[in-house]
Amino acid sequence: MSEIHESLIPSIGVVTDVRVDTPDVKTFRVNTLDGGIPFDHKPGQCAMISIPGVGEAMFSITSSPTNTDFKEFSIKKCGCLTAWLHQIEFGQQILIRGPYGHPFPVDTEFVGKDLLFIAGGIGLAPLRSVINYCRHYRDRYGKIDIVYGSRSKDDLVDYPEIINEWYREEGINVHLTIDCPQEGWDGHVGFVPDYVKELNFDTNKIGIICGPPIMIKFTLSVLQELGFEKTQVYTTMELRMKCGIGKCGRCNIGDKYVCKDGPVFRCDQLDELPNEY
Repeated sequence: MSEIHESLIPSIGVVTDVRVDTPDVKTFRVNTLDGGIPFDHKPGQCAMISIPGVGEAMFSITSSPTNTDFKEFSIKKCGCLTAWLHQIEFGQQILIRGPYGHPFPVDTEFVGKDLLFIAGGIGLAPLRSVINYCRHYRDRYGKIDIVYGSRSKDDLVDYPEIINEWYREEGINVHLTIDCPQEGWDGHVGFVPDYVKELNFDTNKIGIICGPPIMIKFTLSVLQELGFEKTQVYTTMELRMKCGIGKCGRCNIGDKYVCKDGPVFRCDQLDELPNEY
């Protein structure tokens, strides 16, 4: 059976852990019935999760491929299916299939380069897989900077991991910001694009952006102001994906299918697409 056909066949997944990240984001740990992982993946790829009788949707795989114990998905409550998922408890079963999509070029273009990860809100979730992959193979990459912002401290996804692990690693600099002042927060206050401009990064690095479309737009503009070329910057576009294999046409944009040609795109490739997103 071909790989693409195998990815169409759902398997039963068991939710083996549920972590509350923010008031509207939970992270679900998923294993197979025998305690393994449903499939192998690469950083930036997605999987389809479904609840029979409710629906299915595509979600980023937020655990690193180097984690062979389980798959994790950080899911924001924002609709019917996600509301059902947020009611799931330890031991319950779901259907899962994948992986789908074109991953980040972690084993080619990123190797030997300094990396600048920029995330807003739930946009950290797709980048967490890439960041932890690069942490695992630390000697393959140069210096790593992570800029992450959210509405408030309470909305920062994976905050304990950031503070207890990322902050403490040599060669990794984490820059956190929240939109508005908050009691108990003594860190930076301001929007992500403004903070990136303030940090004034040099341009000898690869940029990786994920977040709300408006944040990506303004952050890319700031990076260009600083002297970055679009060929140096990657982003991930996960809107509209439905079937995962380019058959339903829902994610078609110009001559591309986000599910097959993306969700990872280099930013100069976006200039070739019609302005539909």
